[in-house]
Amino acid sequence: MGSATAEAGAVAVNMYDVEGAAGDGRSLDEERIEGVLYFPEAQLNALGLSPERIAGIKVRGDSMEETLADGDWVLINQADTDYRREGVFLLLVSGERRIKRVQRLAGGALYLISDNEHYEPEMIPPEQMREVEILGRCEVRIGRIA
Repeated sequence: MGSATAEAGAVAVNMYDVEGAAGDGRSLDEERIEGVLYFPEAQLNALGLSPERIAGIKVRGDSMEETLADGDWVLINQADTDYRREGVFLLLVSGERRIKRVQRLAGGALYLISDNEHYEPEMIPPEQMREVEILGRCEVRIGRIA
């Protein structure tokens, strides 16, 4: 029994368990890697994803249910931080990493939405935007089928 090797054309994607992590939070490089998943490079390219700018993040909590469940993994496209096109993003808000649906409001405010209706949306006014950093768009979900 040798160690498992990736097929030719497969790309290693580091998987991190980081939501709500302390530290400066901007870089995932300092975080402990939980594991590595291999994806065919052609498949990632077909999704418009650049392999070297992808990270896997474990979802924590129920705030994004039904879209994302606690324990799901999401592939984050760190090359896409453009929140003008609505979507689900990994954000750094006042030093804490969170996964939220992001809408841009008139006047430059951001609306952070939890898909779980038990959680109230949060508005970030333009003057507090310096406390928010978009770390990447959530592109692919990997999780159990309920």
